[in-house]
Amino acid sequence: MYRDIPEDLKILIEPIVEDAGFELVDIVQKHGRQPWLLRAVIDTKVGDGRVPVERCAEVSREIETHLDAADAIAAPYRLEVSSPGLDRPLAREKDFSVACGSEVRIETRQPVNGRRRFRGRLTAFDGGIARVEVDGLEFEIPFSEVATASSIYEFTREDFAGSSETAMKLRDEKSAMERA
Repeated sequence: MYRDIPEDLKILIEPIVEDAGFELVDIVQKHGRQPWLLRAVIDTKVGDGRVPVERCAEVSREIETHLDAADAIAAPYRLEVSSPGLDRPLAREKDFSVACGSEVRIETRQPVNGRRRFRGRLTAFDGGIARVEVDGLEFEIPFSEVATASSIYEFTREDFAGSSETAMKLRDEKSAMERA
């Protein structure tokens, strides 16, 4: 979650991301066996997830230079800079607002109505409360209780229309439906 990013990392990384014309969505740190992993998730200002790989590489080089100069990471580390991807993290309140109507996965810090894991449709987000419909029941989850959350990409036929075989099948089905 964005709010859980250590302040020292946020101060070093966020200005670099913003200078490149993007927004910092989240930072994930995984310690343990070395090298440690530091993953920065960035997005465009409009939040469409369309960050070219080349731009991620440029931002990565800038971040790594600043982190190394500040000696900010106590052990050898591997830095990854990526866009949110298909199952994009919902790390900020604005991410929840944009995801309304989508299928989401949420895990809470403490149980809410006796459970910590929710998968369902995000029906609304107002006043810091996410309303999620799971199996016909609506749950109200305070943003402050969200440990992790992500949207779940729902594939459509158009996603697979790129392959010629699939495209031909879709055209044939459409033609058959038009004739009927």
